[in-house]
Amino acid sequence: MEKFITLISRAVPIYLENIDTDQIIPARFLKLTKKINFGKNLFKDWRFDQKGNLIKNFILNHEKFYGEILITGKNFGCGSSREHAAWAIRDYGFKVVISNYFADIFKQNALNNGLLIIELKNTFLKFILKKILLNPNLFIEINLEHQYVKIEKKKEFFKIDDFIKKCFINGYDEIEYILNLKKKFKNFEKKIYYY
Repeated sequence: MEKFITLISRAVPIYLENIDTDQIIPARFLKLTKKINFGKNLFKDWRFDQKGNLIKNFILNHEKFYGEILITGKNFGCGSSREHAAWAIRDYGFKVVISNYFADIFKQNALNNGLLIIELKNTFLKFILKKILLNPNLFIEINLEHQYVKIEKKKEFFKIDDFIKKCFINGYDEIEYILNLKKKFKNFEKKIYYY
């Protein structure tokens, strides 16, 4: 997993409520089991019409909106459980998704796959959205170490589980975390069995 401490990036706002996993990555693209090549099908039915032409008014098809941060509405990732939704968002290039509430299963799938999920108060989320829509060139700073999101001079702190934070900062998933403790396990075993 890639280390994450601080990110400064532009953002893409898709501020709709109840975006479900089938809208994020339609079920017809779930045949693959590797985490690659899912980004091209992210929001496929919103980005392209039935003939494969770009739908011009969808925000991901606007050149002025791009970045590594996705701003979304309440209950993002609801619906069926599929890791592929997190894979598609990550493979497209997003490193962070910000909302005021995420579906639990999606949230866990995202965090397990190196996609940082941040829940902010709705007032601050709307402030960010308003600023970005007025000026898509604005940068947002995400500081995981000190747990804040900053845009212009306004800053909002967010909560994150200590274990998850440690994994992101060190760049390892749960299995890599356990493997990283191998030396400590061996030292502990020596104390138990040899004394």
